Amino acid sequence: MRKLTMLCVGLLLAGASYGRPGSPELECDEIKQKIRYIRSKMRSGYTRSQGEKMEADLRKLRALRKKAC
Repeated sequence: MRKLTMLCVGLLLAGASYGRPGSPELECDEIKQKIRYIRSKMRSGYTRSQGEKMEADLRKLRALRKKAC
């Protein structure tokens, strides 16, 4: 189960844009969706190493959101 969860997170973080390539609204929506997904995973519990990884991913996504949105 843990491997499946980490695979899903990885796929979401590495996901490609759908729709028009380079669309600012689309990019912003994707970033927000990824942030929501990580927050929901954090509410369900995690190990220390998973938490550190998720926090690092959130920091990166928040920086991207600041630039894109």
